Amino acid sequence: MKQPTDVFNDLQSRVSELLKNSPARDVERNVRAMLSQGFSKLELVTREEFDAQTQVLVRTRARLEELERRVAELEQKLPVATPSN
Repeated sequence: MKQPTDVFNDLQSRVSELLKNSPARDVERNVRAMLSQGFSKLELVTREEFDAQTQVLVRTRARLEELERRVAELEQKLPVATPSN
């Protein structure tokens, strides 16, 4: 899967190639600015950042499950309270 920057760079190079010998250089600059602004609004993350956060989530979930198991064991060891009248 391509990263957003790769997609943007690919699109930019294709637009540059099309407009290389064209007097429409202003169009290229405007399209580039528009795409940059659009991508910045999407709040994209890199694949590396996504994978790192996925690993953090996996470790956190495993730790949570371990703590839940330990709490359940400790709750079973508590004496049963009898209601007093």
